[in-house]
Amino acid sequence: MNGSLPSVIELVEGIKAGSAGNAELAVCPPAVYLMKVGGMLADTDIALGSQNVCDHEAGAFTGEISAAMLVECGCRYAIVGHSERRSLYLESDQLVAARFAMALGAGLTPILCVGETLEEREQDVTEAVVARQIDAVIDLCGIDAIDKSVIAYEPVWAIGTGKVATPEQAQAVHSFIRGKLSQADAEVAQQLRILYGGSMNPSNAAELLSQADIDGGLIGGAALKADDFLAIAQSA
Repeated sequence: MNGSLPSVIELVEGIKAGSAGNAELAVCPPAVYLMKVGGMLADTDIALGSQNVCDHEAGAFTGEISAAMLVECGCRYAIVGHSERRSLYLESDQLVAARFAMALGAGLTPILCVGETLEEREQDVTEAVVARQIDAVIDLCGIDAIDKSVIAYEPVWAIGTGKVATPEQAQAVHSFIRGKLSQADAEVAQQLRILYGGSMNPSNAAELLSQADIDGGLIGGAALKADDFLAIAQSA
């Protein structure tokens, strides 16, 4: 929930101006700016995504935004299960899976966020937590649905806390995710894009992205400055 209309326009114009030849890019602005940003991106290869999506198709769910509405806004992606949605708004694994299913059913590509808190890491249950979050989606939608999605690993303890996940720590969880999925479908696991969402920035992006199973980034604070966002994209 950052920015204003003028700042969003400035940010998107900056990203557009420097995006040629970079990695595949997507931006996920606040919902009230989706139509505006979508129009600005119409003549580019930059994709539009939402920060969330409702777990219902339509009806009396005041304040929610359906997958069909997001498609009408020009969205290609929808983030589900972001760590802030899980922690601040108490979204359960099952609710996240339902949101995932709605996004997928409307033709959107879900970006499924998974990750552990500091307490969970200190208890050495990172893999169990991540597996549980992924299994909730597989149980509802099947392994084939993962092939039509993107997974983003967010170590919650490394976001805005001053603690930093090393490239090796990040790679270990990414490798675990790919290995877990390969047990169900090796082809799906190999083709899946797994993004890292733990405070990636221009100074650490290259080292993180050099890891074997880190395929890109889900960028938070560093995406609020076009130059920083583009520097990360250049590293990719």
